[in-house]
Amino acid sequence: MEFNLADVFETVASEVGDRECIVWGDTTWTYSEVDARVNRLANRLVAGGLGASRERADLEGWESGQDHVALYMYNSNAYLEGMLGAFKARCAPFNVNYRYVEEELLYLLADSKARAIIYHAEFAPRVAAIRDDLPDLELFLQVEDDSGNALLPGAVAYEDALAGSSPDRPPVERSPDDLYILYTGGTTGMPKGVLWRQHDILLAAMLPATLRGQPVDSVEAFTAAAQAGGMRVLPVPPFMHGAAHWLAFGTLLGGGTTVIQRQVRALDADDIWSTVEAQAVQVLLLVGDAFARPLLDQLRVKEYDTSALMVVASGGAILNKTSKQEFMDRLGVLVLDALGSSEAGMQGTNTSGGGNVTGGTFLRDANSVILNEDLTAPLEPGSEEAGWLAQRGHVPLGYLGDPTKSAATYPVVDGVRYSVPGDRARLVDAMTYELLGRESVTINSGGEKIFAEEVESALKHHPAVFDAVVAGRPSERWGSEVVAVVQLRDGVDVSDDELSDEAARHIARYKLPKDYVYVDEVVRGPNGKADYRWAKDRVSD
Repeated sequence: MEFNLADVFETVASEVGDRECIVWGDTTWTYSEVDARVNRLANRLVAGGLGASRERADLEGWESGQDHVALYMYNSNAYLEGMLGAFKARCAPFNVNYRYVEEELLYLLADSKARAIIYHAEFAPRVAAIRDDLPDLELFLQVEDDSGNALLPGAVAYEDALAGSSPDRPPVERSPDDLYILYTGGTTGMPKGVLWRQHDILLAAMLPATLRGQPVDSVEAFTAAAQAGGMRVLPVPPFMHGAAHWLAFGTLLGGGTTVIQRQVRALDADDIWSTVEAQAVQVLLLVGDAFARPLLDQLRVKEYDTSALMVVASGGAILNKTSKQEFMDRLGVLVLDALGSSEAGMQGTNTSGGGNVTGGTFLRDANSVILNEDLTAPLEPGSEEAGWLAQRGHVPLGYLGDPTKSAATYPVVDGVRYSVPGDRARLVDAMTYELLGRESVTINSGGEKIFAEEVESALKHHPAVFDAVVAGRPSERWGSEVVAVVQLRDGVDVSDDELSDEAARHIARYKLPKDYVYVDEVVRGPNGKADYRWAKDRVSD
């Protein structure tokens, strides 16, 4: 059996209708309430002429036969409703980075050929500035917030749109082939829309925790998981980041409760821990040390009841061992590194608990392999060769509108189609691999490949370092040299040599930075990922 995300959610909602589905601040929506709301949204989209016009069998992997709905919002119930409502109408929603300036926003909406946009009122001025340059964009749904911005001419207030639509199931026949679109962050190049079949993204990244690692061949598996009771989870990162809404959907499809912190415009550590306490959160998701460090700092100044918390997970960026150890010591939780990407879904996990802290190596997903340098064959256990981390099985169709990049990222090797997003890795044994880093931010210095993430992690072991990003700089001697951009903790001073001495305890000396640049703040996206273009400019200056 193959699955459609909206169909699975409907089935789960019919089983646990009175259970809390989404909690945000003082407002709670049950599964029945959310299902009715997303039906209303779907019917509004259908009434506007949006939906599917061509079926998957008639399309190339990089083509879409559905209308696209832009989600330009902070975390909110409306974001998750926007995804589900679009799915119910056979539209394809996609994520919009809310930090984009007008030029970037125009590029994204034009590249996606969006026909509808759901946006928070705070962003109305940006939408107004570019709407005349987007002839495909027809439907504007504006979500009220505390910005005070008026409704744009021709736009419809989100709640009014829902109130004026039917709560009944939309009259469309959905398909497992219907699209899920995830735009990449564009930290090393222009954003690209990754096209997934809904069936594939569900099995690759959105399964409820209790169903992972086992065959899922009927919708009854989801209803059984829901009846058993789901977890209460708080995804801290923005829902525009894949890891955040993957966890949210895994929760929604398993009968759990997705909790949203009150402060969604920036990371407020006190608000997050207060939400964990008030809502008895069991799983907390963050993005690497950029999120972990301020959260751990807050635990040093104030006590919270975290007795319900069982798992601290990180997706999108790896957690430093020092951070893992402190979470375990302070909270007695399991710490989970989940490795995945927009182009491949979930690819491996690293779990620390019971006093055992690990890092750098990941337990392989059943469909994760390491391909050799020239992408002609998988590497076998025992090989010392560094290769390309690849995924087979449930993988995307391609990049929207780009057959050339689609062919490069999704090669066919011995008749098997793989996703190769660009991460380098080395097999440790049959079940485990060592992640080396993303090739696009690898520094070739003196003939040696140095992975930026590895150096960053080593530097963060020093207690004076709050954050660090590493980039390459042209060098007459080395070709390219490693330079670290470092943000120190407030009121702390440290020398270059002290940082290098600490890093040398964790990595070979040839990988150490040749220079250090100190900044007031390391620039990262709201999803916690480093902006390597900014870092490269900074070290060049």
